[in-house]
Amino acid sequence: MAAVAAIESTAEQGRVSVAYDDVLRWIRTFAAEVEANKEYLTQLDAAIGDGDHGINMQRGMSAVLGKVDAPAGDDIGALLKTVGMTLVSRVGGAGGPLYGTLFLQMGTATSGKGELGPDDWAAALEAAIGGVQARGKAEPGDKTMIDALVPGRDAFKAGIAQGDTFADALRRSAEAAERGMQDTIPLVARKGRASYLGERSVGHQDPGATSAHLLLKTAADTWSEAEQAG
Repeated sequence: MAAVAAIESTAEQGRVSVAYDDVLRWIRTFAAEVEANKEYLTQLDAAIGDGDHGINMQRGMSAVLGKVDAPAGDDIGALLKTVGMTLVSRVGGAGGPLYGTLFLQMGTATSGKGELGPDDWAAALEAAIGGVQARGKAEPGDKTMIDALVPGRDAFKAGIAQGDTFADALRRSAEAAERGMQDTIPLVARKGRASYLGERSVGHQDPGATSAHLLLKTAADTWSEAEQAG
């Protein structure tokens, strides 16, 4: 069963775990951030892509909310797989398959778990990035969502290795993802529709990296708030 407390201490170092309800709250918060930034994401995509990233992500996350608001369980992996399958079926463009894969791989990595500790989240990020790279064939520096996700993963793992609390490592992860997002501005796009522009893609922030930053930022914000509440 999901823990009554929003977040529970699990180690002497002050590390914590997040329960099913916390993961569900993260998904809802991410959906709200996508809604709030729909026009911004679309504007970024209009400069170097099809101009539909914000619209498609908003449509997909709205559909996700309809699925996850069904009676709750306690299997975080199943919850994340539901998010992934919904995005694959409801989101057009590149975002649907990539974000769908991200959540499906997270779900596989966390299958059967009722709570996630730092190592579980690190494994989920690892699996998610591996899935996105396998599908999209992108590497760091290609001006894609990978440019935010990889620094976010690496910073989280480094923080945990150095003894950070779960919440502090999450914040470190979000900050690294933000820097990675900003670092896409001078890059030449090498994947997706943006790659057709060649040098003309320079000077524009990648929309996928921007939404990926929102994903990690909302996890940090939501779960840090839960720690404070607990």
